[in-house]
Amino acid sequence: MSTFPSLVAYSEEDDDPSSNTNNPTTTTTPTPNIVAPLNSNIFKTINLAPSISQKIGDSSNLIKPDTRSLSYNPTVDELYAPILGPSIQHPKSNQPIGFARNHHIGVVEDHVLNAFSFDEQYNTFHSYGFAADPSLPGKYVGEAPVPGLSVYNIIASDNNANPNISTEKKKRKNFGVAGTDSFAGPWRTFDEHDKRDEEIQKLQVENKLKEGENASEKDKEKDKGKGKRPRGEGEEEEETEEEKKQKESGTTVFHGGKEQLRDYLGRSWMVPPSDLKVGPHDVFIPKKWIHTWTGHTQGVNITRFFPEYGHLILSAGLDGKVKIWDVYNKRKVIRTYLGHSKGVRDVCFSTDGKKFLSASFDRIIKLWDTETGQVISSFTNNKSLPYVVKFHPTTDCNEFLSGWTDNKILQFDTRTPDKFTQEYTEHLGTVNTITFTDNNRRFVSSSDDKSLRLWDYGTPVTIKYVSEPHMHSMPAIELHPNGKWLLAQSLDNQILVYSTGEKFTLNKKKRFTGHLVSGYACQVSCSPDGRYVISGDGDGKLWIWEWKSAKVCK
Repeated sequence: MSTFPSLVAYSEEDDDPSSNTNNPTTTTTPTPNIVAPLNSNIFKTINLAPSISQKIGDSSNLIKPDTRSLSYNPTVDELYAPILGPSIQHPKSNQPIGFARNHHIGVVEDHVLNAFSFDEQYNTFHSYGFAADPSLPGKYVGEAPVPGLSVYNIIASDNNANPNISTEKKKRKNFGVAGTDSFAGPWRTFDEHDKRDEEIQKLQVENKLKEGENASEKDKEKDKGKGKRPRGEGEEEEETEEEKKQKESGTTVFHGGKEQLRDYLGRSWMVPPSDLKVGPHDVFIPKKWIHTWTGHTQGVNITRFFPEYGHLILSAGLDGKVKIWDVYNKRKVIRTYLGHSKGVRDVCFSTDGKKFLSASFDRIIKLWDTETGQVISSFTNNKSLPYVVKFHPTTDCNEFLSGWTDNKILQFDTRTPDKFTQEYTEHLGTVNTITFTDNNRRFVSSSDDKSLRLWDYGTPVTIKYVSEPHMHSMPAIELHPNGKWLLAQSLDNQILVYSTGEKFTLNKKKRFTGHLVSGYACQVSCSPDGRYVISGDGDGKLWIWEWKSAKVCK
């Protein structure tokens, strides 16, 4: 390192900007140097740009990431050296490096996460604005006030950390106490509303007690006026002869005006619309919920379409009422039939639809006139409950079959309602279904004894008895429109198919599965052209299968 031969004189003229910057007293050297004052008498020379020797490696030893073959033997350090340049974390195997986007906004990382953890973090993020990062344990997306916090374990002390949570109105009771019993649910009302609801409930209970006392006093006065013995606590009310006659005869309510009983041509309200034609027509899978008929105060047990035309629906409910509804016009209830003291189990139209049968839990079967609502006759066994009724599919409709809870099938004639004409006693359990086959010469019955029996109509002898150890009870059976097959709803969550020929065997190659009906007596039916099979399930869903392939229609 060279040094100056003489010191540079410092004067006030150097501070003048207008003075010449070239100093004649300085000498040049290969490297720029300046003189820095160390003290008032001694100066030292400092090199601002020292020469640095840099060893540059051979570029031929660099291995490109996309190289598939090498012409020399690289060392281990060269093979496992870090990749230089910008890194791409998630390249696809079928894409070159630099084109690894698997989303329109960038790269989406795949991560395995169970359903509960996903719902927990999803609800936490949408409720509080933060969620745990599944790929980086212990880190969060957003600002988490406390590590490990989620929507399921948040406590009252953490509500202050999030300004979005209201502290004045809390919908949770005992929110800070540990344990599941203290959590009242996210939809709990405010405390102020709870107090108001409690007051309203107290007033309602007091009013009901007052009404009950007044009603009991009025009943006692009526009983005294009619000459009845006053009822004590727990005693049932004695029915008068008039009330019994009304129940036996039955009453009806027409929900339209007089002008709706008959049209301008004098036709009854039961006549189908003129534009409704009977015959083959195209059938499509339902895609839209069209209408809902409401009117029963309790559950509906069964519904039946009007024969051939289907422009009316007959429904029977647990409220003891039978209602008939319009399908094509206003879609409202037309007439209500009142005659049963308990819920109605089954109904059945005659072939022409002018009459129908109703079987009730009051142990009575009634024959009704559909148009006028009058009870034509009543039938009973006086020992058991009727579970199913079925008209014989003939034009005169004078005979019908009924299945009872005492394991019997009784045949009645509507012209002699006082006694039954035939008795079929082979089943060991309650009779659930009766289905006519083979041009109405035979019928099939199913029972809780997990068996099927084939009978000749009018002959109380079983022709074919089907019972296997793997069989389950079949509470619903429907005849296919071609008349060659029977669809049986089995309680092992499948629909079985039986042939109606002479052998009456199970078709093992065709069965319909996928729905859940175990413990439920869900009905099964077919489309008019026989292309589709329809059934309900225990979850309230409607299932549709193709008849040929037995596949679920989506």
